[in-house]
Amino acid sequence: MATPTPRLLLLAGDYVEDYEVMVPFQALTMLGYQVDAVCPGRSRGEHVLTAIHDFEGAQTYSEKPGHRFALTASFDEIRHQDYAGLVLPGGRAPEYLRLDARVIELVRAFADRPIAAICHAGQLLAAARIISGRKVSAYPACRPEVELADGVYADIAMDAAITDGRLVTAPAWPAHPAWLAQFIAVLGAKVTL
Repeated sequence: MATPTPRLLLLAGDYVEDYEVMVPFQALTMLGYQVDAVCPGRSRGEHVLTAIHDFEGAQTYSEKPGHRFALTASFDEIRHQDYAGLVLPGGRAPEYLRLDARVIELVRAFADRPIAAICHAGQLLAAARIISGRKVSAYPACRPEVELADGVYADIAMDAAITDGRLVTAPAWPAHPAWLAQFIAVLGAKVTL
């Protein structure tokens, strides 16, 4: 009997950061996971718009139009019990997704399971109130929210990630190699070359 494909849930929304949704979706799929990308109010086959954030020497990131990212599952049909872990990309989407009670309920349901959150996804972790006493990285502008939710803000390099239990966080997309490597370790995956 074949082993079922492990499933991960990826929560997106309009103006999710382009690299932070596309790269983990593709990388985790390449590793053999079924990644169900969802957005509240949207169904399988619909799209969200992405934004490209870049670091060009200004006091904060710049933002440019990105791509249309295809959703692979319908938000209203998912059951958190069906998933081994949760992926929370950043960008502007977490800013408004955290206002959706079902989204917060969903994030809370993963509190004791593997979660990978990057950049502004710290806003979702803070809103769900699941980071008290935990070391959490996020985009530096999210530091106040992490601390107001009693998280311990991890001020790490933009290309670094941190793991606290089953929670893997990073400040921005330059951290993809570290963030994804730590997340798959938390999931129990082993990659050999």
